[in-house]
Amino acid sequence: MASDDSVPAPAAVLFACNLNRVRSPMAEALLKRLVGDRMFVDSCGLKPWREEASDGEGADPFAMAVMAEIGCDLSGHEAKTFDDLQDDSFDLVISLTPEAQHRAVEMTRGRAAEIEYWPIFDPTLSEGSREARLAAYREVRDALAARIAERFRR
Repeated sequence: MASDDSVPAPAAVLFACNLNRVRSPMAEALLKRLVGDRMFVDSCGLKPWREEASDGEGADPFAMAVMAEIGCDLSGHEAKTFDDLQDDSFDLVISLTPEAQHRAVEMTRGRAAEIEYWPIFDPTLSEGSREARLAAYREVRDALAARIAERFRR
């Protein structure tokens, strides 16, 4: 549902997915780029990224690469879970996976928070060459950018 002048923009938005390494950090960065500091934007996942991961606990390297192509820097992103959130009083929670949707419903139970589910393909499931995998990540980035532009346009 696209925003219009009669519906106030949310003051705080949370994007949620499974590991907070690909889709939700991309969405967080895209919305921050669109709205600046006019709203608080955060992201989280359901479970922590594997501690033994060789590439650290930040954003996925392919996600960082495709976001850098459009001038969004994810190098400082640190993956976190719902339990790691400093504050959970969001006006809008956007879930990007079915599992995150269930957790968002639990988190907002009894609160005046809006919840939206945006089913977004997981580009980590793509196979093939490096370029083929980057293309899948670009598709996700562009789909998120289009959805965010539609949802948060003034």
